[in-house]
Amino acid sequence: MKSSPHTSRRHFIQGSLAGAAGLISMPAIVPSSVFGANAPSNRIQVAHIGCGRIANDMDMPGVLRQDIARVVALCDVDSKRLALAKAKVEQHYQGAVTVKTFADYRQLLQEPGIDAVAISTPDFWHSEPVVAAALAGKDVYVQKPLSMTIHEGRQVSDTVTAKKRAFQIGSQQRSDSPWPQFRRACELARNGRLGQLHTVKVGLPIDPPGGDPTPMPVPANLNYATWLGWTPEAPYTEQRVHPQNSITGRPGWLRIEPYTLGMITAWGSHHVDIAHWGMGTELTGPIEVEGRGEFPARGLWNVHGAYHVEMKYANGVTMMIDNKFPNGVRFEGDEGWIFVTRDGAKVTPSDPAASGSKALAASKASILNSEIKADEIHLYKSQDQHGDWLRSIQTRQRAATTPEIAHRSTSACEVAWISMKLGRKLRWNPDKEEFTDDAQANALRSRPQRPPYGTDNVLKTA
Repeated sequence: MKSSPHTSRRHFIQGSLAGAAGLISMPAIVPSSVFGANAPSNRIQVAHIGCGRIANDMDMPGVLRQDIARVVALCDVDSKRLALAKAKVEQHYQGAVTVKTFADYRQLLQEPGIDAVAISTPDFWHSEPVVAAALAGKDVYVQKPLSMTIHEGRQVSDTVTAKKRAFQIGSQQRSDSPWPQFRRACELARNGRLGQLHTVKVGLPIDPPGGDPTPMPVPANLNYATWLGWTPEAPYTEQRVHPQNSITGRPGWLRIEPYTLGMITAWGSHHVDIAHWGMGTELTGPIEVEGRGEFPARGLWNVHGAYHVEMKYANGVTMMIDNKFPNGVRFEGDEGWIFVTRDGAKVTPSDPAASGSKALAASKASILNSEIKADEIHLYKSQDQHGDWLRSIQTRQRAATTPEIAHRSTSACEVAWISMKLGRKLRWNPDKEEFTDDAQANALRSRPQRPPYGTDNVLKTA
């Protein structure tokens, strides 16, 4: 049974559970909550796809603490990680839930009792399961960045929007917990407290080169062929994939271009999203970009090193992105500036260290002390990222991020990366999503997708 915006949550969940025998086993002693608003028949049945570092440190805990949802299924290509996640979830529920496990996300999506999926896979494995889940009638949470290419991102936004699925991306900087300062900074910028905005400076970290490319035997617990997905075939080495004896620490794929574009999207999709929020350009993109970047000539880890990018927007604002800037976002206008970054709190233990700057600072105290009046711009407010997504599922109203907002923040980073790769100025049409008179740049908007994987194949066979 599939939901629609006009189907009540109670009717939908009850109908879904009828076809999901075996997903949940209730304890012998029935708690009082069974008869209340958070009764099992009202809870959102969530499956997690990807059980690695981000899932364990952020996304699973983020859903587990929400009483309106139940994690009932898990999927991973590494059976060791899958078993650890199953034990973690079942321990959390103290025997009240028996979790189903899957090695193939496509089989998981066939389960009628699953309402929604949270996707915490590597970057190159984001877009495909989002598109497939939306086509299967599931609501979707996905880690950032939304896509590896502009082509993929457009497919994701169009498909999720057309299927009217509740959606959220891992842009937790938009939620007040744990960082309310980002919304505050954007509201001040949007309401003219800096005067006419003219420049936004985005500071991002970089990853080191290196890595051992020596081929190794594929571990028996890892389905490496599926892990590679639509990317080119490549010999297995542990530093290409993820550590076999640990879930903490940054995995090797985060530094390899077939699987990620590097920090320009990994952290850029966070901070560029905030820049767009404060600039009022959430549904568009730059019109011109000029970038340069250092790319290792050898080694397994080949994502960009040091870089500098300048992007001009139609509203007259220039966004500058540089690894030498403090990690965060600085809005500059003709009457002052405001800088915002994360404080000491980390989403995962392996997050880059805080820049040492204040979480919220301005050129003068009156900017920070300014009151946003009732008749001024008040930006979307959410207390908790995962809770906001689940509320969106219940109400069928938008969450903090829409598919198009997520695509535009990611695609701006991808436009920057293309300019960095080519090392020259490019003109970008954000409406047509193409470069003007530059076939080489336009060719980099997509990548070949090796069958049977990839968004093209999912849409072709839908």
